[in-house]
Formats: sequence, structure tokens, C-alpha cells
Amino acid sequence: MSSITTPTTGGFSGANRYAIFVSLMAALAGLLFGLDIGVISGALPFIARHFTLNDRVQEWVVSSMMVGAAVGALGSGWLSWHLGRRSTLGLAALLFIGGSIWCALAPSPEQLIFARLLLGVAVGVASFTAPLYLSEIAPRHVRGAMISTYQLMITVGILAAFLSNIGLSYIADWRWMLGVIAIPAMVFLLGVVALPDSPRWLLQRNRTQEARAILQRLCDDPAEVETEMRDIEEQSKQPKQGWSLLMANSNFRRSVLLGAVLQIFQQLTGINVVMYYAPRIFALAGFATHEQQLWATVIVGLVNVLATFGAIAMVDRWGRKPILYAGCAVMAVGMGALAVLLHQGIDGTVVQMTAVASLLLFIAGFAVSAGPLVWILCSEIQPQQGRDFGIAVSTFVNWAANIVVAATFLSLLSAIGESHTFFLYAILNVVFGVVVLLYVPETRGVSLETLGRNLMSGKRLRDLGRNR
Repeated sequence: MSSITTPTTGGFSGANRYAIFVSLMAALAGLLFGLDIGVISGALPFIARHFTLNDRVQEWVVSSMMVGAAVGALGSGWLSWHLGRRSTLGLAALLFIGGSIWCALAPSPEQLIFARLLLGVAVGVASFTAPLYLSEIAPRHVRGAMISTYQLMITVGILAAFLSNIGLSYIADWRWMLGVIAIPAMVFLLGVVALPDSPRWLLQRNRTQEARAILQRLCDDPAEVETEMRDIEEQSKQPKQGWSLLMANSNFRRSVLLGAVLQIFQQLTGINVVMYYAPRIFALAGFATHEQQLWATVIVGLVNVLATFGAIAMVDRWGRKPILYAGCAVMAVGMGALAVLLHQGIDGTVVQMTAVASLLLFIAGFAVSAGPLVWILCSEIQPQQGRDFGIAVSTFVNWAANIVVAATFLSLLSAIGESHTFFLYAILNVVFGVVVLLYVPETRGVSLETLGRNLMSGKRLRDLGRNR
């Protein structure tokens, strides 16, 4: 984190400490997101046994949260614009609390599915608002790292859920697994109270002094504060538009389409297949007991967390595209190796450990690259006048793709087999790398306003980060 230390003191300034505090508080939304992703993999076998569910109903128990998230993402642009980013995060916290408690008390599969729909709305609102808020409040030289803290908290939440699943699996109580998420949701609600509003949102309401005061707390350099103020005010003079801008402006359509494509490919990497169905995958790899499968899943969560620290360290130094190239290659190799091993048959300890290593290689590749960087890019490439709409569309597409992946994985295994399923994901990761090469811009160190101007002037997507 040396990039956000002050040269004069060699330590963290007050502005830097405040920026770190704000990013961590906002990123707690990611912790709840991760908890809800991770908890279902451990709870699902107990839920299936309790209610005697077939594979199709299990898929709906898992994917119902994504349906709610898609709905939440669609409405979150309107909410964040009218209520403000901070208030919208507070609303998400309340929905997390209510949804978690309802899940824990659900007396039937139908009520559990509806409870997870409500929980999904909270996830959708949070997954839109937190990266948007962080992109608008972060100093440009650490914007990638601050948005990456959101992805880090997702991975921490997934790991915490996996550990909680193990502890609670000994009493086989899936209700506690789902209901315990209400506790960190209450902590998040308290944390939101301490957050400032987005300076960009304030300036769009002519609350100039409040915006300047917040920027001064977040940034040490008065000249940079005034530059940011001028850029934001210039962009804020343009009328706020969404659907009408999409219909009228082909340049805006390009950024919205790129955001949607990036979110689709994030899901087509296969990451949430691993997160939602990890015990099932480890069963395919030869782990016989549910306890062995849960402990192996914890290792997945731990690698996910540790690799995300690598993304935070590198994203504002190496840039977005080099990390995505490396990540796509690593993910393709990991999925491809697992496909080959499943085709040959998991027989013996050495082969079993190789299969686990392949899966962990895939997880590390995702956590360093596609995990945080897709959220970063989708929050950076939209112009100011259409940012809420553009990010809402890309977030909705993420959850729509998530639904398709979660609701079809078990059926895909049955239809084309284990090895062909994972080989398909390996090929999709190669295609993702080609998309990055042809269309993704390098945005490291470039202001949001510059990216917006370049987009609306007609520059090619991959050249948006270039000043000339």
C-alpha cells in the first residue's frame, strides 16, 4: 500500500486514513455478498435432506437469490440517484437483515426460495451501489485498490461462510447457517451511518461546499481537490440521462455493451459454479464424506482471499489489462487440467491432489483478475451523465448470467458429463482473454471524467485511457 503513503511523513496522513476507513466501511457490503454466496454450498445438502429436494429444486434454492439480485440491480440505479449512495447502502443493509432472518425461519422450500429472493434484492442493490460509491469517492491513484477492497470483502465473506458451515455442520443446523448473516448485516448498517455522501452525487445537487469538504478529507493535495472539483462540475452540468441517452447516443451504447459483456464473461469463467457447488465438485474429485468436502471448500475460500490481496497490490501498479491477460490464461489452464483429470478418472491420492491443485489454480487466477477487475472497469468506463444507468445495466447482466450458470450446472453435468463441462469453461476463459485484447481499455491512473470525455468523443473502447 505504499502508493498511498505520504512522502513527507513516511506514514499514512489523515486523508489517507479516512479514505481507507471509508473504503472498508463501504466494502462491508461485499462481506455480506460473500457470506450469502458461500453459505449455501454448505447448507444445501442439509436443506435438501430436510425437505427431500431433487436436483431441480436445489438449483432453484441456489439461483433464487440471483433472481432477486437481478431485480435489485435493476432498481438500484433509480434508488442511488434519488436517495444517494449512502442511503441506498443503508437500505441494502436492512434487506440483508430481514432476508437472513426469514431464511432461518422458513417452514417450507417455497418460503425459503422467496426469502432468498428478498436476500437477493439486497445483494443486487449492494453489488451495484458499493463499487459505484467507491469509484466516485476514491482518489484516482488508488481507485483500483479501493474498489478491490470490495472484492476482497466478498472473498472474506465466502471464507467466513465456509468456516461457519463447518462449525454448524456438526449440529446439522442449516437454519443457523443462513440466519447468522443477520449479525454482520447489523454491523454494516451501523457502519453506513459513518460514511460521507459521494462528492459527485452532492455536486449534481449543487451542494458544492459539502462536496469540497469531503474531497479535502479524502485527498491531501489541495490542487488535486480543485482539479477534481472542476472536472466533476463540468461533467455535472450535463443532464442526467439513462434510457434516453442509450437510445440517442451510440458512444454510450458502446460503454453499456462493454460493461454487460465483461459481467457475462465474469460469470462464464465458472467461478460461481465452484462457489455454489463446491462440495459437489469435491465429491467428483474423490472426497467421500461431507466433512472432507467442507474442509476442502475452506481451502478454496482461503486461496480466494489470499489471491485477492495480490490484486489490491498490483492493480494500480501493473494496470488492468496485463492482470486480466494473466488471469484468463491461469483460469483456462486450471479448468482445462481439471477437465482432463476428470476424463481420465480420479484414482489415487496423487491424482486427487492434482485435481484439487487445478481447482485452486483457477480460483487464484480469478481472484487476482476477473473478480475485482470486472467490477473496477464497469464502474470506470461509464460517462458521468449515464453512470448510474450503465452500471445498473452491467450489474443486472451479471446476475442474469449468474442465474443461468447456477440454474444449469447440475443439469449440464448430467447432459454432457463432468469433464466436458469443465472443458467448456476452460474454452470460455480463452475467449474472455480475446475480448480483453480487442475491447478493454487500460484505465489505470486516468480520471473518470477523462474516460467519459474520450468515450463520448468517439474514441475506440480500448483507447479510452489514452490522453492522445
